[in-house]
Order: sequence, then structure tokens, then C-alpha cells
Amino acid sequence: MAEDTLTTTTGIGRHGAARLPSVDVDSFNIELKDDDGFLGDRASKGAFRKILDGLRKPLKKNGEDPLGDKSADAISKGTLDETLVGEDVGAAALVHGAIEEFAGELAHVTSRFLKTKAWADTERIVVGGGFRQSRVGELAIARTDILLKAEGFNVDLVPIRFDPDEAGLIGCLHLAPSWIFEAHDSILAVDIGGTNIRCGLVETRWKKAPDLSKASVWKSELWRHADDEPTREGAVKRLVKMLKGLIAEADAEDLKLAPFIGIACPGVINDDGSIAKGAQNLPGNWESSKFNLPASLVEAIPEIGGHDTAVLMHNDGVAQGLSEVPFMQDVERWGVLTIGTGLGNARFSNRRKDRGEKKDKDDKKEKKGKD
Repeated sequence: MAEDTLTTTTGIGRHGAARLPSVDVDSFNIELKDDDGFLGDRASKGAFRKILDGLRKPLKKNGEDPLGDKSADAISKGTLDETLVGEDVGAAALVHGAIEEFAGELAHVTSRFLKTKAWADTERIVVGGGFRQSRVGELAIARTDILLKAEGFNVDLVPIRFDPDEAGLIGCLHLAPSWIFEAHDSILAVDIGGTNIRCGLVETRWKKAPDLSKASVWKSELWRHADDEPTREGAVKRLVKMLKGLIAEADAEDLKLAPFIGIACPGVINDDGSIAKGAQNLPGNWESSKFNLPASLVEAIPEIGGHDTAVLMHNDGVAQGLSEVPFMQDVERWGVLTIGTGLGNARFSNRRKDRGEKKDKDDKKEKKGKD
């Protein structure tokens, strides 16, 4: 891609960048393997369902399965959560058993990440993704935290704070340079997944909290592209329509929308906006050298509010993790695992020197007091 096209596409940065305004992205989208294949597959949403069905198998033979005839895939998260507190102790014990076994797998996979050079000295890991949106998921995360500590890992495993459906959109704020927030109160964000594409208008609330800790999704639209099985071009066309609809709504509400679109997308993102690998679940071939989503969006939406549109795209796991930046200022190195269709991952090092500067000031005060 020509340099002038790259400049037009991004405007204010490079896609998939290792250095962002608040953090350095030490690694993302690591694919660890063992003899059975990708390790992440052992700690996915599907892996939990498979474990649960495995525990039910001997019970089914005797017609004593307390969860009934449905496969685990057909049982909703809400139903499983209700089972944990219901009167049927057998059903509750079954789900607890699956949680315990899954936590063991997640602990094993997490320990493998922690033993890599890129994840060395990680102090905290945030767990996001759809699995986290349930009591079952929360218990599995808490149990994994205990197992890791029992193995001697000095790390905290915690659920992501924002709704996982919104965390990726909110995380896109941290792709933008801070000066963009001084004149605008919202941005457009896109979270692309293997099943859904979600577009949102994210309010920064920067004046209330410059660290973006109070940011929220003002409005969002979800499209389950997996149901429609569109072509790649059809998917981009629908995405553009969703974004233009949000721009119109922002205008109607007099929101000061920044000329910026942040995109969270699966896979390894090249600095020119192409995708190196990992986009196999998206409609059509998104890894083609002839396809560039950011460039397509700039072509379709060249201006927002009379200003040239800037687009920045990063890995979806990175974007979801970035939503936690304001709450990670008490540690230096932290990571994110997103449990969904697969296991997304990213490791960060904070760039802000707030704590170091504060310590220097405290040391100077203490020294002055002694003098």
C-alpha cells in the first residue's frame, strides 16, 4: 500500500500498533500449541460445554441426567446460572463439576502463557469474552485464580469490569490520541467477531474522568452476520450503513462526534490495515492482500462532521483489554484473556509514569522533612 494511502487511512497512527497512548502492547494473539492442537481450544466457551456434556454422558445412559435431553450447547447461560442456586442439588453438582474441570484447563492454559517471555512478570489478568457474562463464568474465573495461586503464580485473575459486549467498543477509545477528546465528546467504534458485528457510539465523558473510566456506550447496533452468511463486500456495505445511521443519530442529538472510527477485529493486524492471519471466521476472505477494511471505510465515509475521517484498527482481544486501562494503574504489567469461540489474548505494559512520579515526590517530601 502506498504511503499516501496509509496516511489517509489512519491519519493519526498505525494499525495494530505496539505502542499506544497509554500502554505498550507486548504481545497479542499468541497461538500456543500442544500435542492435541491449539491450547486456547481447551479454554473456550465450547470447551466448557463439551466438559459438561462429558460429565452428563454416564447419567444419560441411566436416564438420570438432571439437565434433561438438551445438549449443553442448547442450554442457555441463564438456565445454567439458575441451576447453581436451584433446588435440584444433583443438577447444581453437575454444573459445579464442569466449572471445576474447566477451571483446571483454564489454569493450565494461563500458566503456559505466564511461562512465555512475552507474559513474564504479569501481575494481573482480566478475563473478558461472552463466557464471563454469567455466574458460571465468574465462578470459573475465581476458581482458576485460586488454582494459579496454589501453583505459585503471583498473579490476580479478575473478570472484566465493563459488559463484554461493550468492552471492545469502549477499548477503542484508547486507540485514539488524547487530544481528540478535548474537542469531541464521542467516537464511533466497531467490534467484529466470528458471529456478530457490533457498532457503537461511545461517549468519552472525558471532562468527568480524563482517564476514560466513566466512558459508556451511548447507542449500539448488533448484526448477527453468521445468520445471513453475506459476502465480504456485503458485510462491509452493511457495516457502513450501520455507521452512517449512528452518525445521523449523533447529529440529531447534537453530540460532538470525533472524525474517528476505532475497529476491533480478530487476527494479526498489519500496520497498513491488512490482516495477516486469524480472520478465518469472518465472512469471505479478509486476509486477502486486495482487501483493506480501514481503507474501505474511509472511502465510504470520507468525512465526519466536516473533518477527514481517521480509522485505526487493532486486534479484538487488545481492544477489549484496553477498556481496563484506567483500572490497571496500580500495576505495571497486565494481560487480558477473552473466552469466546476461541481464547483471545494480549499482554500490556503501562506507559504512564503517574506512580513513579508520585513516588519521587513522596521521597522528596520525606527527605525534606528529615532535613
